[in-house]
Amino acid sequence: MNKVKIFFHSYDRHTRLLFLEAFVFLAWARMLKFLPFGKIAPTLGEQMCESSLENNETERKIVKQISQAVTIMSKYTFWESQCLVKAIAAMKMLGRRNIDTTLYLGTAKDEKGQFIAHAWLRSGPYILTGAEEKHKFTKIGCFAKTYSRKV
Repeated sequence: MNKVKIFFHSYDRHTRLLFLEAFVFLAWARMLKFLPFGKIAPTLGEQMCESSLENNETERKIVKQISQAVTIMSKYTFWESQCLVKAIAAMKMLGRRNIDTTLYLGTAKDEKGQFIAHAWLRSGPYILTGAEEKHKFTKIGCFAKTYSRKV
């Protein structure tokens, strides 16, 4: 109960809502993992395409906030919230704000020679989730979510 009190007194309303949104999308993304990947792939964006490497100043701030919220809240979920779950959650959060993203999938072999997989998410030039491990993996696919820009 003390952690809840600390949470409500430590952060402003906007940050608390962002954390709550991250928690909800992490749960939703985790539930998606129970489905065959072929069912969820079409919802991830245009296959084998990438979004722009540019963000404007407003988008950069939002991208950073969402990255932090997903990273922090993934540590407090009651379920596994690893790379793919975090990437999908952040992608959906940015999508609600019409910010372009690219979700990458990669594979590698572990020290036992077994195939392992990893997912990471990029928006503009920034890697939001999975950056710490992505260099170990060979990219095998990507999904771009792009939104029309208002001029």
